[in-house]
Amino acid sequence: MTTRPVKNTTTTAFYAQAVLSFGLSVAALGIGIAYLPVTSWVRSFMGIGLLYVVTSTFTLAKCVRDRNEEAAVVSRVDQARLDKLLAEHDPFKND
Repeated sequence: MTTRPVKNTTTTAFYAQAVLSFGLSVAALGIGIAYLPVTSWVRSFMGIGLLYVVTSTFTLAKCVRDRNEEAAVVSRVDQARLDKLLAEHDPFKND
């Protein structure tokens, strides 16, 4: 008897909400930086900071996803080994 992990699926509405929220937040912050009453050097620094935060967020999300997938694979391999041991075990066999 094997247990199958529940497959997590995201709905289209949730995906669309996440994409729109991300796009809106980056656009709003970009517009805010563009209209700051500061010199162009400060505005450029803030823009570079925004890009750095966005790219590091994507990298972190990918690392978390990869670690989660790796743990799921290890768990399935361990479960397969246990299933094989239980299938081969005969409690009534005399050695």
